[in-house]
Amino acid sequence: MKFLQSIVLILVLTIVSYPQTRAIEFSDFFQMGRVTEPQISPDGKYVAYTITVYSIEKNKGNADIFLVSTDGKERRQLTFSEKNDHAPRWSADGKSIAFLSDRNGSSQIYMIPANGGEAKKVTSVATEVKSFGSSPDGKYFALATDMYPEAATPEESKKIDEAKEKDLAKGKIFDKLLYRHWNEWRDGKFSRVLIIPVEGGDAVSVSPSGKDTPPISLGSDHDFAWAPNSHEFCYVSNPDPIVAISTNNDLWLTDRSQSFRQQLTTGKGNDMGPLFSPNGEYVAYMSMARAGFEADQTDLKVYDLNSDKAENLTESLDLYVSDFDWSPKSNRLYFRSPYHGYHRVYGTDLKSKKRELLLDGQNVVALTVSPNENFLVLAIEAINHPTELYRFDLGSKKLTQLTFTNNAKLAELEMNSLEEYWFTGANNDSIHLFMLKPPYFDSSKKYPLISLVHGGPQGAWEDEFHYRWNAQMFATQGYVVIMINFHGSRGYGQAFCDAVSKDWGGAPFEDVMTGTKWAIENFRFIDPQRVGAAGASYGGFMLNWIEGHNEDGLFKVLVCHDGVYEQVSMFGATEELWFPAWEFNGYPWEEGSLYQKWNPANYVDNFKTPMLVIHGEKDFRVPYTQGMQLFTALQVKGVDSRLLYFPDEDHFVRKPQNAQLWWKTVHEWLGRYLEP
Repeated sequence: MKFLQSIVLILVLTIVSYPQTRAIEFSDFFQMGRVTEPQISPDGKYVAYTITVYSIEKNKGNADIFLVSTDGKERRQLTFSEKNDHAPRWSADGKSIAFLSDRNGSSQIYMIPANGGEAKKVTSVATEVKSFGSSPDGKYFALATDMYPEAATPEESKKIDEAKEKDLAKGKIFDKLLYRHWNEWRDGKFSRVLIIPVEGGDAVSVSPSGKDTPPISLGSDHDFAWAPNSHEFCYVSNPDPIVAISTNNDLWLTDRSQSFRQQLTTGKGNDMGPLFSPNGEYVAYMSMARAGFEADQTDLKVYDLNSDKAENLTESLDLYVSDFDWSPKSNRLYFRSPYHGYHRVYGTDLKSKKRELLLDGQNVVALTVSPNENFLVLAIEAINHPTELYRFDLGSKKLTQLTFTNNAKLAELEMNSLEEYWFTGANNDSIHLFMLKPPYFDSSKKYPLISLVHGGPQGAWEDEFHYRWNAQMFATQGYVVIMINFHGSRGYGQAFCDAVSKDWGGAPFEDVMTGTKWAIENFRFIDPQRVGAAGASYGGFMLNWIEGHNEDGLFKVLVCHDGVYEQVSMFGATEELWFPAWEFNGYPWEEGSLYQKWNPANYVDNFKTPMLVIHGEKDFRVPYTQGMQLFTALQVKGVDSRLLYFPDEDHFVRKPQNAQLWWKTVHEWLGRYLEP
C-alpha cells in the first residue's frame, strides 16, 4: 500500500513540476507584450521603454511606459493611461521623462517624474506631434508635425483644415506628386520640424515649408537631432522637386534662430539618421551612394564639423548598417548590421576605423550605449521569443536579460526554434533556408509543407517573432515551415541584395522552387503531395508568378497578400515611383523597361492552382485593385479562389479582430488542400 501511495505521490509531483505545454493560438500570439524604444537614463541606472498590448475584445492596442534598472533588480510600470503613452525621452537631469500620448484626444508631449506621479501635458500643438526630441539642456523640444506650406504656425494650418471640413464640396485638387503615401492622403501638407520652449511659448519652424522634414520615407528613427550646445540642429530633407522619383535625402545644419542653413551632404543617394557626437565636433549618419535605389549599401559615415569633410567608417564591411549610437567620449561608434538572418553588433574606432565584432548569433533589433560605456542595452528577439531587453557588458561580453514581459505566457507554449540549412540555388550560389517544425514534432510522421516568401524584395527572413507573418502561427496548425532568403535578401552582401533588381521572376523564383524541392528531397517527414506557399507584397508578386509558372504542380495551394499582379497599372497607382523605376529599368513607356517581362498578368492562361487573395483598401503602396484584378482573372479562368478584402486596412493588417479573421481564413484555406 505504501508503495502504491509513493507512486501516486511521484506522479502528482511530476505533474506539478512539469506542466503541460500547448500549441500557440491567436490569442496568445497577438496579446504578447511588445517591447520597444529602450532609452537609458543619464546616470545609466535605468532604462525607460514601451510595452504595447493589444486587446482582441476592444480591437485596439494600448502602450505604456515602463522602467527597468540596468542591474535587472527593479522593474515597474510608470504610466497607466488607457490611451497610448510611448516614445520616452529622459530629461537632462534624469528626474523626469517626456513622452508622447493621445490621452486628451490629440498626440502631445507629456512629462512625468521618473520616480512616479502624475503626468503633465506640456504641449498643445494644434496640428499634433508626430515625433520629438529634447534639447540637451532640457529647455526646448524639437517636434515634427504636418502643416500646410502656406501656414506660418500650427494654428493657421488647423484653421485651413477647419475651413475645408465645412466645405460641402469634398473634391481634392493636386498639382504635383506625391499626393498620397502608404495609407494616407497628403492633402497638400508637409512634415515640418518646430522648436518650442519646454516652459511654453511660440513654436518656431527650423525646416523649410513645402519640404518634408523628416522625409516621407527611407529615413531612420532619428531624422532630426540636437547638438550638445542645444543651439544647433541637424535634420534630414529631400531638396529634389519631385520626391516621388527621388531618394535624395540630405542632412542640413541650422540653429534655433535660423541664422544660417548649411547643407552637409550632397550625394544623390539617401543620407539619414544624424546623431551629434557628445563633444559636438561630429555628426554621424547612415548613407547610401546610388540615386534612386532604396536598398543600396548603407554605410556609417561621420561628418567633421571643423573640417567640413565626411569619412566612411564601414566601406570595407559588405553589410548595411541598421542603426548606431555614439560612445560618451566621442571616440567610438556602436552599430548593428544584418547577417544571415540575425543582427550583429559591432564597435568601430573613429580615428583608426578598426572594427570589432562584439555580438553574433542574436537578432538585435535596437541598441543604446550606457553613459559610462561599460555596457550596451540591446533589444533582442527570436522566432520563439518576443523582443526583450538585455544588458551586454562590453568587458566580459556577458549578456543578461533585463525584462521578462511574456515569460508567464511563453511557459505555457510549445514553440520550436529555427533550424538553418544551405542549398545550391540560382547561379550556383549558396542560399540560406530556415526551417521551423510544428509543436510536438514526430520525425516518423509525414507533414505538409508551407514555403513562405518574404517581401521587399530586399528584405529577409530573420530569427524574429513577427507580428504579421509569424512562422509559429503557421507551424502551430501542423505544418513544417520553410523560409528561403533568396537572391535579393539583405544580410548576405550587397551584390546578393542587388541580384533581384531587374530580375524579379528570375533567380529569386529559381531559389524558391529549388529550395522547396530541396527540402522535400532531404527531409523524409515532408509529404511532397501536400505543399503550399504564401507571401505578401513582393512575396505576393512571387505567389502570382508561381501561379503562372507552377507547371510541375509543386504547389497545391497559394496565398497572396497585397501582391503585385499587373505591373503597368501598379506603376500608375503606387506612390514611391523611384522603386519601380529602379527595379524595372525605367518607366513603362521607355524602351528597355521590364514591366512586361516580369508581369504576372501575362501568364493568366497558366493559372490553375487554388489561391486565396487578400488585400486592404487603404494600401497605397500596392493598391487594392491589384488584388481585385488577380481575383477576377482567377474566377474567369475557373480556378478555385477566394478574396479576403479589408476596407479598413492598408499594406498591413493591424486591427486585432481583422488579424484574427486573417489567420482564420488563411488556416482554413491552406487546410482545405493540405489537410494538416
